[in-house]
Amino acid sequence: MKKHTKIYWIGILLIVALCFGLVYYVFYFNTTKSDNPKLKIANNRPNKRGGEYQLFPNGLIYSAPTINKLGKIVDSLNLKYKKCESKYDFTSISQTVGCIVLLQKRRVKQAKRDMINNISFEDFLKKYPKAKFKKEVMILKTKYLNFENKEVVSIDYMDLQDYNAFHVESDEKNRFDKDLQNQWLFKYNKKDEYSDEYIEAFYFPNKFKTVAIPNKYAQKIGYTDCMITPESAIYKTEQKDSLFRLPENWMELSKKEKVILLDRMRSTKVVGRCGMDTLPREHAIQIALLAAETANWDVFLIAHLNIMNDRFDRRSDNSITNSLRGTYLKELESLNINVTDLLLGSIFQISNPNNNHYFGNVSRIGRALSETKYRGQVEKAIFEVITDTNVDDYNRFLFYYLFDSYFGNSNENRDKKVSVNKLSVAFKTLPKYFQKNFVYKKGDEDF
Repeated sequence: MKKHTKIYWIGILLIVALCFGLVYYVFYFNTTKSDNPKLKIANNRPNKRGGEYQLFPNGLIYSAPTINKLGKIVDSLNLKYKKCESKYDFTSISQTVGCIVLLQKRRVKQAKRDMINNISFEDFLKKYPKAKFKKEVMILKTKYLNFENKEVVSIDYMDLQDYNAFHVESDEKNRFDKDLQNQWLFKYNKKDEYSDEYIEAFYFPNKFKTVAIPNKYAQKIGYTDCMITPESAIYKTEQKDSLFRLPENWMELSKKEKVILLDRMRSTKVVGRCGMDTLPREHAIQIALLAAETANWDVFLIAHLNIMNDRFDRRSDNSITNSLRGTYLKELESLNINVTDLLLGSIFQISNPNNNHYFGNVSRIGRALSETKYRGQVEKAIFEVITDTNVDDYNRFLFYYLFDSYFGNSNENRDKKVSVNKLSVAFKTLPKYFQKNFVYKKGDEDF
């Protein structure tokens, strides 16, 4: 490359970096303002509480009278949970340990024919020595309804460190129950202007299986369902794609007027333009405040959990703004909720959840739990799942990543070696194939 060309591209990169820096500066110190002073986005640097919303004198984003009102509801729900069934029947996601293969450019069509003819995995590797492959990887099989309300079967290579991991989808109804042992499942891509010809495939030396969730963990899932009525939902079925904010005097309205206002807020859809757009989170906190004021527990808790898990629609997002979005665990801990069971119950992935069961985000829940005042209880509960061989492999892996996120977000000045040691001990209890395929990234040890 010529010298002047290098200088040109360096100049372009510097201009882009400067523009991005200016945008970030504007966002950081002059974030979107709300019409409601109680919801005004803070213009100061975020503290451990998140710094997004103005706090009440009690140090929370909800007032003391509101917390007291919600606390009475929690007390009754805890009593209800004690009367719930003591044994739950939850099963894991269908899973197996298999192989993945990638062959590019040469002899791809021939490889495709061999897979159709069900060549053995070892013979395939001998015949195609340039194929890239991994043995003993976790593969999941799930089904869901797509946007056309059609059932789709998805088979996925489980790699939480790669959001674009290989997967195959099918609308064949018998695909889910079909025995795939000793068979291939592939995706073939013709050569075009964007990519070379290639074939990517699964090979299944073992059958898929599901495992019953041990009852002591199933009870945590049950507690999550007890705190959130399975039939409940935060948004109305019919929504308007528009923006509606709380009026300044909303606190002075009657309960009946607040209920009407809440109904309107729940009928409003807000989609973020980008990661720096604060409107989706503002909309959620407004719903949470109204729900709390009107004692609509289910809507309140789902709205608060959505804020904690940052579960919002955005046209685009970026990691830079993630650290600015608080989790607000302290609010839940002030309500006499068993926060450990509530949040861990939302992490387990199961094949037979109740309607609208709340599934948490591993990374965000890890960050939230790092702020808990019950660190010993939380660490013990997570470690127990990771090391329990009666738990299916997939959930053990998820809880390992949860542990990693928990320690990685810890703000306490504690010996880093203690955190690294606890992660290391937990890691060594996981199946050997996971340890072998785990991709260590430089910086993972920096907590």
